[in-house]
Order: sequence, then structure tokens, then C-alpha cells
Amino acid sequence: MTEPAALAPLFIRVHAADNVAIVVNDGGLPAGAVFASGLRLVEAVPQGHKVALLDLAAGAPVRRYNVVIGHALRDIPAGAWVHERLLQMPDARELTGLPIATVTPPAMAPLDGYTFEGYRNADGSVGSRNILAITTTVQCVAGVVDFAVQRIKAELLPSYPNVDDVVGLEHTYGCGVAIDAPDAIIPIRTLRNISLNPNFGGELMVVSLGCEKLQPERLLPPGVIPISDQRGVDDKLDVVCLQDDAHVGFMSMIDSVMRQARQHLEWLNRRRRETCPASELVVGVQCGGSDAFSGVTANPAVGFATDLLVRAGATVMFSEVTEVRDGIGQLTARASTPEVAQAMIREMAWYDHYLQKGQVDRSANTTPGNKQGGLSNIVEKAMGSIVKSGTAPIAGVLAPGEKLQQKGLIYAATPASDFICGTLQLAAGMNLHIFTTGRGTPYGLAACPVIKVATRNDLARRWHDLMDLNAGRIASGEASIEEVGWELFRLMLEVASGKKTWAEHWKLHNALVLFNPAPVT
Repeated sequence: MTEPAALAPLFIRVHAADNVAIVVNDGGLPAGAVFASGLRLVEAVPQGHKVALLDLAAGAPVRRYNVVIGHALRDIPAGAWVHERLLQMPDARELTGLPIATVTPPAMAPLDGYTFEGYRNADGSVGSRNILAITTTVQCVAGVVDFAVQRIKAELLPSYPNVDDVVGLEHTYGCGVAIDAPDAIIPIRTLRNISLNPNFGGELMVVSLGCEKLQPERLLPPGVIPISDQRGVDDKLDVVCLQDDAHVGFMSMIDSVMRQARQHLEWLNRRRRETCPASELVVGVQCGGSDAFSGVTANPAVGFATDLLVRAGATVMFSEVTEVRDGIGQLTARASTPEVAQAMIREMAWYDHYLQKGQVDRSANTTPGNKQGGLSNIVEKAMGSIVKSGTAPIAGVLAPGEKLQQKGLIYAATPASDFICGTLQLAAGMNLHIFTTGRGTPYGLAACPVIKVATRNDLARRWHDLMDLNAGRIASGEASIEEVGWELFRLMLEVASGKKTWAEHWKLHNALVLFNPAPVT
């Protein structure tokens, strides 16, 4: 690939009140570089890192996004590199005295006429993929299920061309845990609701060991098993128990799993894509490997696309408690009702307590990569993360592991961990995932297509066969936020209709990680 032409020294200032800006140029800029404004760098500044736009006295507030992201620990001259070692991070906003449903955004015009080709399910949901999922009740069976899945893919799946894939819902839960502890409901309902994800077509198949604490009937009790419209009244849970006396030897177990899988493949193979309105999309948005460009390129473009989806009647979830905690006032102000605002406060307070039990605070969120990418602390990171939510009113709140019951913009409370956040969004009913990254991550999910959006041109160039969309063109002036937002919206419809993402092409996916705040015994 050809190397990009060098840009003149360029910085991005998000708001007119900001007294710092980030360096755009690949590789950063050397001391002495002069910007069009006349500002001269007094030292080298890496790409994405902040430069002081004016002299900052010790103790002065440092502003980005028109938010105080810290206070200067010493005098900082104009043109100097402003990094995390020079900033005192502000305290977290208290969860009292917050603005409650005070912002009423102008009504957005409906966006009609956009469709995708999806799989309609008996419960009214729509899948973007047609996948056979094999639920596991305990980690003990993971090796057996993985062995069986590989054989199913090699020996059975080619005979069922309308089935996209076979996945084992493997996890590290199910036994050796305090199964009756109050917080145990979180991992249990998470796995239950993942098993009911729209991309699995209502076909439930479970592999159990037999002696585990999380018995199949507890995981999927009567009443939650969907009745397939293809089969009439067949709502009996299909369980292969490895400890059954009928199993003599390992291959007996594998044969049982494959025999039951064949039945489910038969039903899934009868399904066909059909035209569905964009309102049937359930999109989870997330960022990982974030950098200072996340909040000015990829996340604003995602936010614009989020507004398009809401206008089209779709559902969008944004998440990651510690990555929005410092913007709680912005969020409660955008709540559609006081009840929604109070629900957000409840989830933030629960997580504050959870972190306190571990003797850490929200500052534990930022990674070495975040800081190398120019993010000085969690306050700065949070401001860029919230942008993914767009401008629509927040219509509802989900606790970890809960399933969606409404449309619109939803705050789904999850840890910021990429793997746990994606797992919880799958449980909520996500059928399409948007993942932005600045440092770069090959993240993927086996159960749901993941569209990865690069924040920088250099990342998109180097990882050209891992990134699905390049939002870095916004920073270099080659495209606007609106243009990239529309491009992403259209790409979502194509992927929901069957177009493969790079993660699907390479068959890259991360493990499911259940959030378990309950004790392990």
C-alpha cells in the first residue's frame, strides 16, 4: 500500500472554550512545528496527544470537550505537550443534585424506507444471522462441545447451506459458585438471554454435565422456552447430559450431540431471509482500544448513525458504566422521563459500590494503550465515549443481563471490559454490533456480526483487512462526520443482510465472559 502524503501540522480543537487540542499528524510532530494559527510546539508531541493552546498556570483547569478533564500540576507553556503526568484528575461527580430529564432535543424526523434482509423469528424478533447455538450449563463440558462443534461444522453443516454457523456458548460459570447468592442472577440471566438471542432462530439445544449447580431447568425453566411456529407445540427443552448412563465412552457423547444438532439444523435450514424494516435492528455500540481520536472521529460518526437508527425506529444500546460515569449529568439530563434518569443513577450507584468493594475507583478503567493514544484519564475518555449515543432522548435502562423490552436509545449498564460488554449486549438481544477502536483490536463475536470502525487513517491503512470502516478521514478533512455516519448506517444494513465483516471473514471471535459479581466457592 502507498504511504499517505504528509499533512501540514494540524490539530483538532473540539470546542471553542478548550485550551488544549490534539495533534492529528501520523507519527506526531517535532519541536518547532508551527500550526496555521501560529502556535509553535516547544517540544515534540505524539499523534493524538494534547498541546496547550495558551499558557496554563499551575492549578488552572485544562479543558477538552468544554469539560474540565484535569488541573495543571505545574505551569505549562503554550505549545507544550499536555499528558497525564501533568494533570490532577477531578473527583467524580456526586450522584445527587443531577439534572433530571431537563433536555428535550428537537423531535427528529422519521427515517422511512430503509430495509434489510433478515430472519424473522416466532417471538417477533429478527436475526441478522441464522446460527445454531449450543448452550452449555457449565465450563466442564466446554471441551466436549468444542470437539462436537468442529465435527458438526466439518461433517453436517455443508448439507445445510441456509445455516450460517454453529457456535458453542461456552463460559466459565455453572459450578464452584455461590449459585443462590443475590448477584448470581446476573450471570444466570445473561446466559439464559444469550440462548434466546434473535440470531439463533429460537432453536434451543443444551449440553449439560449432570452434577453442576446450574441445572438446565434452572437456566431455562418452563415458560421461557420459545414455541417454534414451525413445530407447533414442541416446547420441551432439548438437553444432552454427558453423565447419562446411556453414554459409554467419549464418542457416545459426541454422537449424541451431533444427532440432536442435526434436528436443529433441519429446522434452521428451512428459514429464508426476508425484507424487514430497519426498525428491527438491535445495535450494540462499544469502543475498545480507545484513543484521543475516538471522541472526534469514529464515535461522533457512530453517534450520527445512532440518531439515524433511532429515527428509523430501531434500537441502539450504549453501555460501559465506568466510561460514561463522568458524564452522568449529561445522561440524566437527556433521560426521556425522571424514572429513566433515576434508573441510570441506580446503576451508577450499584457500580460505584462494586468498585469500592474491590478497593478501586473509576480511574482503574484507562489502559496503557489509552494513554499511549493520548487519553490522559477516565474523564477525558468518558467524554469521547458518550458521543456514541448520539443526541436522541434516552428511552430506557437495562441492568446487566436483562433483555430488551422496548425500542429507541437504551442505556445497557455493563462493565467497560470489551468481552463482558459484548456478552451482556448479546443477552439484551443485539443482532448487530458496532465496535470503534483507535489503538486497534481484532475483536469479534461468533454469535453476531461486528463492524469495526477505525479512528485513524494510519490504523485503517495498516489493519486494512481487519477494519471495516475508516473514520480517520474525518480528522484529515477527507470526509465529514455526517458522511461517515451515513456510510456506517448503510453498511449496517448490508451486514445485517448477510455481508460478511472482516472478523467473520477470518472467523475471529472472543470468548463469552459472563459478569459474575457473586462469590466463587
